[in-house]
Amino acid sequence: MSAPLPIHAYRFVEFRELARARLARGHGRARQVYQQVMYEGRFAPEELGLSDEAVREWRTHFALPFPEVVRTVEEEGPFGVTAKAVLRTHDGLELECVRIPMGRGRTTLCISSQVGCKMGCTFCETGRLGLVRHLTVDEIVAQVLVTKYVLGWPLRNIVFMGMGEALDNADAVLHALKVFNDPAGLAIGQERITVCTVGHVEGIRRIQREGFKRLNLSVSLNAADDATRSRMMPINRKTPLAELQAVLAAYRPRRNFTLGVNYCLMPGINDSREDAQRILAFCAPIERVLVNVIPYNPGNEPLTRAPTDAEVDTFLGWLREGGLAVRRRLTKGRTVMAACGQLGNVEMREKRRELRARERTLPVVD
Repeated sequence: MSAPLPIHAYRFVEFRELARARLARGHGRARQVYQQVMYEGRFAPEELGLSDEAVREWRTHFALPFPEVVRTVEEEGPFGVTAKAVLRTHDGLELECVRIPMGRGRTTLCISSQVGCKMGCTFCETGRLGLVRHLTVDEIVAQVLVTKYVLGWPLRNIVFMGMGEALDNADAVLHALKVFNDPAGLAIGQERITVCTVGHVEGIRRIQREGFKRLNLSVSLNAADDATRSRMMPINRKTPLAELQAVLAAYRPRRNFTLGVNYCLMPGINDSREDAQRILAFCAPIERVLVNVIPYNPGNEPLTRAPTDAEVDTFLGWLREGGLAVRRRLTKGRTVMAACGQLGNVEMREKRRELRARERTLPVVD
């Protein structure tokens, strides 16, 4: 017999058809079951007036597996508490998601799409881990359900800016977006969700093909010359800036769409006036842009120090002089390794290094 299907991996219409196909009895309660999962974070068919046999069928064919909450850590700040949750998957891996206070009672949940990441960005803790595996649809959706119903975290917006490159796992991420949007379930509008990418151009084209008209998109730029960006972000060797620029200029899902351009400011690496001028040139053919300047958050193997407030303000001023819309991303969660670029399990990274070293020393057997 096949394993029970995770209910939260499906939109309601998909789930209802699966229930009809798999259940001899009780499939007429599919809507109530789905609402239990999405509205309350639980699966209790026995509470729906079904026969014992129908309940057994439901539990045989469907399930609501959640990752285990390993720990949470918090940091107090002027806008509220930034909190990081470490979750353990069924196969013993760990992923992280972060609750970010945005002021005026609003919060954003930063979620992961992979355990690890193969993009190899030099300033990112997750990139040093390497790609362990993609997260499945239910593991992506479960981050919202667990933080909402198990941890009791409030939620307004979602950003795919946790562990992993979201568009490297496009099949699962795009289906999870549809689950989030489903009006029969969580009903989180596209305009409240942002996908952040290092510049995965095929993934960007796929979002456009699939018709996500109101979804927010941001790209991590971090350097606007090919030499520097290629050193920091290996994807630039595959997709140079001119190609990325052309794809972004052509990405217009709606008339009032504004592209987010994220720029991690690193003293001595990408913080000169010339760097600012190159950003202006990169953004020039893109119709509407908002540049988010993110002060570098040193991790376990820092490339440089964090910029001072004066250095950040100077860089913001150069961009504003050129006519760009720009804002500073306030640093949140740095002391608990929950800030941008700091997510990742150091112990797992060391274990993977040890395993690779052992594999290199094993004799080859013919």
